[in-house]
Amino acid sequence: MAKQKYYVVWVGNQPGVYTSWSDCQLQVNQYNGAKFKAFESKAEAEKAYAQGWKSFWGQQSQGGSGAGSKPKKNRTTAPEEPGEIDYDSISVDVGTHGNPGPVEYKGVDTQTGDVIFSCGPIQKGTNNLGEFLAIVHALAYLKKIGSTKTVYSDSVNAMKWVRQKKAVSTLPRDASTKEIWDLVDRAEHWLRNNSYPNKVLKWQTKSWGEIKADYGRK
Repeated sequence: MAKQKYYVVWVGNQPGVYTSWSDCQLQVNQYNGAKFKAFESKAEAEKAYAQGWKSFWGQQSQGGSGAGSKPKKNRTTAPEEPGEIDYDSISVDVGTHGNPGPVEYKGVDTQTGDVIFSCGPIQKGTNNLGEFLAIVHALAYLKKIGSTKTVYSDSVNAMKWVRQKKAVSTLPRDASTKEIWDLVDRAEHWLRNNSYPNKVLKWQTKSWGEIKADYGRK
C-alpha cells in the first residue's frame, strides 16, 4: 500500500496543503509560475507551507519528494508570493445560530468591507452549506457583471464542493431543510452549466485575521 503523501501548493489556483496528487494537480496545472512540492508527513508539509516556497522550490528537501521541482514550461512571469491579500476581490462568510440551525451569508468588498450581497436567514442549514452557497453566489454575481475578481472563503470544505460541483453534506432532506437544499440544488446546477475565470482562494485567517465578511459570532 502506497504511503500517504502531502502536497504543498505555495503558488497555484488555491494555495494550501493537499492529501492527494489529483487535488494538487487541479491547483497547478496550466498555472503560470506554480510552485508546489510533496512531503512525507503532514507536519513537514504544514511547516513548509508556512515557511514559503523560497526555502523549498527546486530543492530536494529531507523527507520530501521532488514533485515541485519538475521543469515547467514558459515560466516567464513571477506571480505574487503566497501571503499577499488580493484586495480586488469579494470575501464571503456565513453566520449561523447552531450547526445545524438558521443560516445567513454575505459577500463584501475585501478592500472596503461594503456588503455586495446577502441572503437569509434560511430556516435551517449548516455552516458548510452556507459557505458553499456564498461562494457560488459570488461567482454567479461576478459572471453577471463580467468581473474576474477573486473570491475568498475561509471554508476548505465549501471550496472543495465548488470544485466538485457537488455539496457533500449529511444534513437530512426534510421539511425543515427544504429551503437550503433547494438553494444548494440551484447552486450545483449553476456550477454544472457555467464556467468562470475567477480564482476561489482560501482566506488565511492565521496570517490575516478574520475574513472581511465575518459575522463576529465565534
